[in-house]
Amino acid sequence: MASSAAVPFWRAAGMTYITYSNICANLVRKCLKEPFKAESMNREKVHFSLSKWADGKPEKPGFFFTLLPV
Repeated sequence: MASSAAVPFWRAAGMTYITYSNICANLVRKCLKEPFKAESMNREKVHFSLSKWADGKPEKPGFFFTLLPV
C-alpha cells in the first residue's frame, strides 16, 4: 500500500535533510548582527589533518586543513 502523505519539500527538491539543515544554518548565521555573526562563523570552521598509514600504524600527519563555510 503506497503512502499518500505529503513529501517534505527538501526531499522533493532532491536534497537530504542534512543538506537542507546546513543551508538553513548558513542563512541564519549570515543574518546575525555583529558580534554574534563573527562568533557563529568561527564555530563553523573545521580543522583536521590527514595521515598516511603504513603497516597498520599512522605516519606523521602531513596535511593540515581548515575548512571554511561557503
